[in-house]
Amino acid sequence: MASRSDGRRRLWVVTDPSSNHSSSNRSKLADLDSDQLVGLAVAGDREPFDELVRRTYRDAYGLAFRLTGNEEDARDVVQDAYLRAYRGIGKFRSESRFSTWLYRIVANCSATHMGKTSRHRHDELPDEALMADPRSAEDPESRAAVSDLAGRLEVAISELPARLRSVVVLRDVYDLPHEAIAEELGISVSAAKVRLHRARRRLRERVFPLPGETSNAV
Repeated sequence: MASRSDGRRRLWVVTDPSSNHSSSNRSKLADLDSDQLVGLAVAGDREPFDELVRRTYRDAYGLAFRLTGNEEDARDVVQDAYLRAYRGIGKFRSESRFSTWLYRIVANCSATHMGKTSRHRHDELPDEALMADPRSAEDPESRAAVSDLAGRLEVAISELPARLRSVVVLRDVYDLPHEAIAEELGISVSAAKVRLHRARRRLRERVFPLPGETSNAV
């Protein structure tokens, strides 16, 4: 994966694995862990950063998709996030994981992007966003129940207002702390906690309604 310019910004694209100088270097980089790659990237070597992109792209795109609600916006957000990460890699603090640092950048870029556009389409979320019951692979009855629950959660999460969906995805799917969520979304920690509480309550009311509650309003 390498960078190229489209006139406005730098994009990371998958390169041909058989390209002359990259295949041998890529093989060497594949043996390094993320901390080692970050160290090389901080020192100014671009290829280790390309390897970090290769390793994290799927999760970064998944987060962007869940936060924006559609593929086009998610692709834009991921490109912006990697550009920002590339420019700011020197500021990375080794006490946190690179993936966690990247998720925060993706969250920030998503918030900025969504603030600039009125296109908030609510596409369905992929199944990976939902936690599956480990018994489902062996128990057909449990598998059917989990599948039904996953489908209802997909709809409920995707129909949450963007401000609530962002917080619940960052906290419950990507396990970011409240402080990081607040910082990247530009809100206070107390506001982040309030939004999370409201999001979880709406999901519970939608998916597991109590007697007297309606299950069709998110």
